[in-house]
Amino acid sequence: MRRRHLMLALGAGLLSRAGAQRPERVIAVVARKFVFLPNEITVTRGEPVVLELSAPEVVMGFHAPELQLRGLIIPGQTTRLRWTPERPGQFDFVCDVFCGDGHEGMSGRIIVLA
Repeated sequence: MRRRHLMLALGAGLLSRAGAQRPERVIAVVARKFVFLPNEITVTRGEPVVLELSAPEVVMGFHAPELQLRGLIIPGQTTRLRWTPERPGQFDFVCDVFCGDGHEGMSGRIIVLA
């Protein structure tokens, strides 16, 4: 009888862990003239992610077209993009709001590991 209770308790513990959601990983990204910091972001497939975007100088944009991620970044505010990567690969992102000379080179890459 004692063994049966132990097995039930272990099974219940495994089920509760299996149903629990993974915690979100928060990644701060600062958009400055004319660079993203960091400009390379590495995440894992299936890992819930929150990109916290800020821009201390002027209005900026964040756009990763292949991942369908887009956000407007307004100075003094934090823009949060919640996302769970579904496929591995390398995906480019750019500033899609003109922010001055040098804007066209403002880009980065998201790497999704399997």
